[in-house]
Amino acid sequence: MAEKCGDGVLNGAVPGEVTKRDENLKRGNWGNQIEFVLTSVGYAVGLGNVWRFPYLCYRNGGGAFMFPYFIMLIFCGIPLFFMELSFGQFASQGCLGVWRISPMFKGVGYGMMVVSTYIGIYYNVVICIAFYYFFMSMNRILPWTYCNNKWNTANCVGVLDPSTNSSNFTSHQDLSSILNQTIKRTSPSEEYWKNYVLKLSDDIGNFGEVRLPILGCLGLSWVVVFLCLIRGVKSSGKVVYFTATFPYVVLTILFVRGITLEGAVSGIMYYLTPQWDKILEAKVWGDAASQIFYSLGCAWGGLITMASYNKFHNNCYRDSIIISITNCATSVYAGFVIFSILGFMANHLGVDVSKVADHGPGLAFVAYPEALTLLPISPLWSILFFFMLILLGLGTQFCLLETLVTAIVDEIGNDWIIRWKTVVTLGVAVIGFLLGIPLTTQAGIYWLLLMDNYAASFSLVIISCIMCVSIMYIYGHRNYFKDIEMMLGFPPPLFFQVCWRFISPAIIFFILIFTVIQYRPITYNEYLYPGWAISLGFLMALSSVICIPAYAIFEISRSEGDTFLQRLKNSVKASKDWGPALLEHRTGRYALEEGSPEIQPLNPEKQKEEIGLTIQGSNGQAHSQDSKV
Repeated sequence: MAEKCGDGVLNGAVPGEVTKRDENLKRGNWGNQIEFVLTSVGYAVGLGNVWRFPYLCYRNGGGAFMFPYFIMLIFCGIPLFFMELSFGQFASQGCLGVWRISPMFKGVGYGMMVVSTYIGIYYNVVICIAFYYFFMSMNRILPWTYCNNKWNTANCVGVLDPSTNSSNFTSHQDLSSILNQTIKRTSPSEEYWKNYVLKLSDDIGNFGEVRLPILGCLGLSWVVVFLCLIRGVKSSGKVVYFTATFPYVVLTILFVRGITLEGAVSGIMYYLTPQWDKILEAKVWGDAASQIFYSLGCAWGGLITMASYNKFHNNCYRDSIIISITNCATSVYAGFVIFSILGFMANHLGVDVSKVADHGPGLAFVAYPEALTLLPISPLWSILFFFMLILLGLGTQFCLLETLVTAIVDEIGNDWIIRWKTVVTLGVAVIGFLLGIPLTTQAGIYWLLLMDNYAASFSLVIISCIMCVSIMYIYGHRNYFKDIEMMLGFPPPLFFQVCWRFISPAIIFFILIFTVIQYRPITYNEYLYPGWAISLGFLMALSSVICIPAYAIFEISRSEGDTFLQRLKNSVKASKDWGPALLEHRTGRYALEEGSPEIQPLNPEKQKEEIGLTIQGSNGQAHSQDSKV
């Protein structure tokens, strides 16, 4: 009965359509449309919104960076987001099953799985470190406040240490001078991070010992992710009501606290003040395009997977605009939160904001925690901050794991695998935990950053570009536009048609060229990665891209035809079972002829039973099984 209440809202149906309950009995659907939107927001809004965008913004001209950023959102971000949502929703399949549209390109789906695997491994390690800091914040005094701990060195200078607050230093200028003159000065938070949390080794090949506290938190992270996905989207859809919304509560609390601090305005001005001359630099536009592309989670396979659990007539056009704008607005909002606190810290130290600004793990686990030590009741703000990071990370991690599980279950597709989907989820979680153990060693941070820089960089751009070309030019833009019209009740707006065919692929190609031109070998602070590690990074990047030509060769070799051209033509042609998953939606050119093998169920008795139950419980509207069955 719950789904019948407010059908127009819950079904997300096209306005004017007679709504009906069309749940896919085989795969399941979101409980309602809010669950899908919140899950997608949680997926798109991740750690990068907090620790990467604000830094990019101030480095690339402050407020002037917003102009290319939103231009790229309009011409690349939203169109690609809409394409992936509509792709998954139309076929009700994960990142592998959707390639019935053009079987030769199924390697793109495998590439997405490889990328999601890499990201899922190291992303949960970042979450586990946030868990560790969250627990360590439950002390009366934050452990990274002073320099009087056993892990501190002689170079440690804390802003709250008695030595820097004695009568020898009577002003900010005095404190600033000691901080600037001490060339090797390190903060307590930096030494806590390197010497205590990580016990950082001197080389990526020197693994040292496994950091047991981090390993324990990694186990906790995977347990939490598994429990939230134990019933697939049915359970994760309920969890996101909290995980996708509470970070905004924390951001607002930290923002209100931040803007009341002395120096906060200078930090925010540093973040927003436009430097219009930088808008003419190609690097600024490249950074804007890259940030939009990576932030929205395009080409990871997650968007296709999440949309595949939508009801067929859901208005994913509306959803794509809402989610994309929410993601970018969150990035801008997070910048205020970060720079208000950093401005306060810079004011306290008497230095420029650029001296304390950082990005990535350096911001999350060094710069921002140090700034929090200056606040009254600092453990409270620290607990809130790291709890927010945990929730932001989990929202993305849910979708990464569900992407892999859905792809496996859809690909095998029999009753047994569907019935035991929870076991598949557990198996993927256990494998993810085991593969993450090397990242909890003393060299773990080197490997984490290597995976972050190479595993999901230019390979994502290539995957996305091939996806655009295959749908628009191989399957055919007219066919795809008709599919969307059949699903939504209206064709995609002209703007999106032009973007999909010309503008978005061109921007994606620009991002690829920009990535190649701007490439610099990876470093971590002063540490230079050895050549073998960089080579391994490139192999990780290529491992996802190589799936595309490898599967294409395999598909061509097994296609029907006497000549190579015949085989090629048959391998790119949409398979017979491409189209809507439910028979009631297979109308027009997707209508199956009576007696066609595609509509013969594997288990007729079970199907009759399910249809009978459906007739009794949903106003006489029978629901058939997935066409693959």
